Amino acid sequence: MNTLATQMHQRLREALLAGRLAPGARLKVQALAAEYGVGATPVREALSTLSAEGLVVRLEQRGFRAAQVSLEEFEELLRTRVWTEGLALREAIRAGDLAWEEQLVVAHHRLARTPRLDPLDRVWEAQHVLFHQSLVAACPSRPLLEFLGQLRDRAGRYRAISRAYPGRHVSAEHEAIANATLARDEGRAVALLEDHYRRTGDYLRNALGG
Repeated sequence: MNTLATQMHQRLREALLAGRLAPGARLKVQALAAEYGVGATPVREALSTLSAEGLVVRLEQRGFRAAQVSLEEFEELLRTRVWTEGLALREAIRAGDLAWEEQLVVAHHRLARTPRLDPLDRVWEAQHVLFHQSLVAACPSRPLLEFLGQLRDRAGRYRAISRAYPGRHVSAEHEAIANATLARDEGRAVALLEDHYRRTGDYLRNALGG
């Protein structure tokens, strides 16, 4: 993609992940081009890339649509993420050095000190992503970490839904995961991480009426 198409890809991707482009919404190339003040070509290229990433569906001869969300797809994402991220966390604990520990401590501290002003707070969410990335950053498998990033992005749309429900206090969960990881307690760290994701799944089931 050219630079303008790359920029459009990032902007549309953020809108999809945050739910500003609603699941199932028609994505009209000309309308998006006018809204973002660009030509039709970079919008079309960006939508094609997003289609390959699973965030957009290409309609045969009819343009594009934001991918739907479903409880079934989320369950698949959840199972895959629990398994693969648990594996990556084990490998990170085994391979991680002092620099990794320091990175994790800083990421957790910044997340804990970042106020969450509303359920969809973008600043808090950015720190949240950095915390989870830091947990597994020492995993020596680059392809596995890249795959986790893809899963994290796709799950982000679902987290936007589940975060809309009050009563979820995740700071204690993050602290427990970080402490177990820094203590090099593989079993407890992985179990806490899995429970953390499954709790999010419980909120999502309520959001989708499951």
